[in-house]
Amino acid sequence: MQRNRLIALISAGAAGTAATISWLSVRRLVDRNRPTTLAPVVDGVSSARKVALVINPSKSGTDEAISAVKHVCAEAGLAEPLVLESTVEDAGQGAAHRALEAGCDLIIAAGGDGTVRAVAEVLRDTEATLGLIPLGTGNLLARNVEVPLEDIGTAALGAVRGPVRTIDTGSITLEHVDGHTSEHAFLVIAGVGTDADVMDDTNEDLKAKVGWLAYSEAGFRHLPGKRKKISIALDGGNEQTRSVRSVLFANCGKLQGLDLVPEAKINDGVLDVVMLSPRSAAGWAWIFLKTAFRARGTIPVMGFYPSATLAVRCHEPMNTQIDGDGTGLVNGLRVEVRPGSLKIRVA
Repeated sequence: MQRNRLIALISAGAAGTAATISWLSVRRLVDRNRPTTLAPVVDGVSSARKVALVINPSKSGTDEAISAVKHVCAEAGLAEPLVLESTVEDAGQGAAHRALEAGCDLIIAAGGDGTVRAVAEVLRDTEATLGLIPLGTGNLLARNVEVPLEDIGTAALGAVRGPVRTIDTGSITLEHVDGHTSEHAFLVIAGVGTDADVMDDTNEDLKAKVGWLAYSEAGFRHLPGKRKKISIALDGGNEQTRSVRSVLFANCGKLQGLDLVPEAKINDGVLDVVMLSPRSAAGWAWIFLKTAFRARGTIPVMGFYPSATLAVRCHEPMNTQIDGDGTGLVNGLRVEVRPGSLKIRVA
């Protein structure tokens, strides 16, 4: 009996030591990767030569957006914008390609986060500039770069005549459960786990009625649940196993009025990896209170790890989302930041 106890104590001690070493290795990664300067890259005010407007016709406010962009272009002495529509089958990538082929150097995305991301996916690593007119529910990028959400005219003015900023984008490669892989851009936050379950389970009819509050209703339903094991490697380091509810990859940190990742900057050359590991509703409450009141210090159920590249292996299939859009179950994924890869024009 005593021998068994001794073996158990030695095993527990070894496990504790391994966990401590693993935790310390991630903490060192935090200190190493946080940039010392976060000055934005602003290219200044320059005039666009040819403007395209990629618009999601399913959103309200589309006619006002078209009129506003035409008005600003006329005032600036520019030709009437090329107006292209997204479709259910093509969220905007095809329209953005057609705009580039037509010689447009400013492409304005008027719609929700899906439209913005689709256009940005085409414009990254080009000289063309992205403009924003938010017409969706989340409008995540617009919130983070402070584009007016309720004033289409002002948003159009900034999109056409505002200064040009250079921002980072994220790239995520998904290893789908059927064996194929797909690569996508993201601008704000991608994730794997409960956050994706919530996005996937949000009632669309309720979303149309109450907007982003519909996500809260789905979130409450997903508070219960078990943690799942993942293995994660940051910046090419050793794989570390964690039990989590969600892992988020943040290019910037504001979500619906909450500054979820205060340290995340859209132009710092790193992504902020957020691991959420609550066991119960009390743990979720702890995360919410820390976020809502911007409490300093760390809490055990919420960890932040800046990283330029990372790989995640799921021990069982897990759901994913990119900028609020569900992207299905995966067995693993790879993420990297693409520093300064997108030019945007905002007021």
